[in-house]
Amino acid sequence: MAGHSKWAQIKHKKAIKDARKGKLFSKIVREITVAVKVGGPDPEGNPRLRLALEKAKEVNLPKDNIERAIKKAIGGDEGNNYEEVIYEGYGPEGVAFVVKTLTDNKNRTVNEIRYIFSKYGGSLATSGSVLWQFSEKGTIYILKNKVREEEVFELALSLNIEDIKEDEDSYVVYTLPKDFHSVKEKLQESGIEIESATITLIPQNTIKVSSDKAQKVLKLYEALEEHDDVQEVYANFDIEKEVLEAFTSE
Repeated sequence: MAGHSKWAQIKHKKAIKDARKGKLFSKIVREITVAVKVGGPDPEGNPRLRLALEKAKEVNLPKDNIERAIKKAIGGDEGNNYEEVIYEGYGPEGVAFVVKTLTDNKNRTVNEIRYIFSKYGGSLATSGSVLWQFSEKGTIYILKNKVREEEVFELALSLNIEDIKEDEDSYVVYTLPKDFHSVKEKLQESGIEIESATITLIPQNTIKVSSDKAQKVLKLYEALEEHDDVQEVYANFDIEKEVLEAFTSE
């Protein structure tokens, strides 16, 4: 779990920093469009849309882009053919990967994802052979220097929190997906400043990857994440924080 937590925070900060490159904007717009198609335009009754809008706010996605995506989804002009497809595979050192995509052409996407795995020393796996190694959880990060430890753990007793773990500079609050938004709101109402929050896949066990092998694993991760149809990439590697930071700063 620790390895996942380190990478999740570094990746989150990098995503915000790189948002203006446009690709992240496009992926969030696509997620908003599909979320509206699936669950309607009201974020209060559509948790998927609500989370997508929160991500949009985090990266300062222009309001016009958001409104345009919602209108197109309601009007049926865009997103009719997008469907969510999950691909599973293994990378170097036996690291497990789960790749969530939104695609309008499954044949094209699967061939391209298979090629990426092969190019970087991995292989695509059969459906269900990897996903069982992950659990869906709400994760909320709170910087340690923004809150007293006692305050966090006292609140945990009164909220639907599954677990709290300490990272190097954060408290990581874990919830069931259905409790994620209510827990987040109650923490904010209590005056606790949240650094980041999302619903993600958490590996049940991690694979320790040595520094000299880390580049191979991270290059596969990055190549998958860069694909236009890919929304999220999850993996169960545990790599030293210094190596992760050096890679993302390149």
